[in-house]
Amino acid sequence: MRCPHCGSFNDKVVESRTLANGESIRRRRECIDCGYRFTSYERIEDKQFMVIKRDGRREPFDRAKIERGVQRALEKRPVSQMTIENLVNEIEDAVAIAGKANHEIPSTEIGELVLKKLGEIDKVAYIRFASVYRHFENLDEFVQEIQKLGGKA
Repeated sequence: MRCPHCGSFNDKVVESRTLANGESIRRRRECIDCGYRFTSYERIEDKQFMVIKRDGRREPFDRAKIERGVQRALEKRPVSQMTIENLVNEIEDAVAIAGKANHEIPSTEIGELVLKKLGEIDKVAYIRFASVYRHFENLDEFVQEIQKLGGKA
């Protein structure tokens, strides 16, 4: 593994941890040449499944899209990066299980899953994500969603 700081290939694994129900491994590494510590992830590469978009198109599942959406929703919120990583891992695991039978899943199912997980962690992030995901057009739609959220709390 190349050190992102000095470019050396000379490193050692300091700690390994299993994540996502055994589907991936997180490794803390230390460069022997410069002492810089960094993290690498290993995951099983399975047959990629497809996401069925609202307009009927199909595109490959992209974990990075979920991560970007979750990061944006949680921007400037008091949620640690580790919590965000765990959240994205949980979503990815649930998507993999839901789409396992025929290797495809509707994007709406993914969106609802993200909303559910965000609602458990941060109500403001939930509303932020919902406003984009559900295409809120006016204030009334925000108020209705907040009232629904208030009923769940």
